[in-house]
Amino acid sequence: MSGVVVVGAGIVGSSVAYHLARRGVPVTLLEQGTTAAAGVTGDSFAWIGGSVGDWPGGAHDLREYVLADYRRLEAELPQVTIRWTGSLSWAADTPPAGARLWPGQSRIGRSDIAALEPNLRDPPGQAVHTPGDAGVDPRALTHALVSAAEAHGATVLRETAVTSLRLVDGRVGGVVTSTGVHAATTVVLAAGTNIPALCEPLAALAADLPIAASPATLVRVSAPPGLVKTIVDAPGLEVREIRDGELLLPLGHAEGSTAPVELTAQDALRRLKKAFRGSDECRLLGYRTSRRPMPAHGPLIGYVTHDRSVYVAATHSAITLAPTAGRLIADELVTGRRAPELRRCRPRAL
Repeated sequence: MSGVVVVGAGIVGSSVAYHLARRGVPVTLLEQGTTAAAGVTGDSFAWIGGSVGDWPGGAHDLREYVLADYRRLEAELPQVTIRWTGSLSWAADTPPAGARLWPGQSRIGRSDIAALEPNLRDPPGQAVHTPGDAGVDPRALTHALVSAAEAHGATVLRETAVTSLRLVDGRVGGVVTSTGVHAATTVVLAAGTNIPALCEPLAALAADLPIAASPATLVRVSAPPGLVKTIVDAPGLEVREIRDGELLLPLGHAEGSTAPVELTAQDALRRLKKAFRGSDECRLLGYRTSRRPMPAHGPLIGYVTHDRSVYVAATHSAITLAPTAGRLIADELVTGRRAPELRRCRPRAL
């Protein structure tokens, strides 16, 4: 096949472009910003693993491949560093005692928790331990995917905002951008919350695309290296080390809350200091709120036009699912065969 344009150089679009280029497909990756991962990808907590969070709709069918695909990427892209730290969870949504756990998980007691997180001031009596969980630097991973795609022959154009799809004789034949027209046999839309607007001119042809925008704030904190050893999911505090000396803390957004984000970020820093010994030196580095794409029924992955000229790729937990989704999407586009793993991810009208 030939002529694929991928719109959006976040983690999903970059993964699609990389997997296509690796298979010899001519692909052009378009990014509206000056660099990849400039949007919501760069503000992700990036906790990866087969047990993390909710798995709505077709996401559940992909979870078993997540860790293997990350191990594969780690081997293919040696510049990528994945922190295989495992996770400890005793937050309110942790499975209660007696509930079934995911394979690889176990319940551990206070002494084992203290051994894994020696700086915790008051380890809980019990937590769920998932040793296979990991964290990744989402920006570094995305940049590595883009660089590898270029090395395999992909064209990457930055500061190239897509303004509309290009219709040729009733079908999509490419995209119109701020720098000109780019022809394509297939356009892959990996532009998050911008996808529905780009598809509006195709109302008679395109599938329904219920993609909401959910605000998410990520706080960055300087800290003594090794203060937090694992990924900690505690009541009121979620934290992990993204690199030596820097911690990430995602903030929840309470509906109707009017508290300034800066005050909420400072409160998160206070909770961190209260929870961990040796945290007096921790300082707020910054915070940013982004709009995560939240498909209403789980991942939306597949063609949205009957002539297969437009393909969408939108998912929450994008960092977790991107290596698997990129591999499967590339296989569908190259072979023309539908991946059974994506059966429950399809846009509803098609």
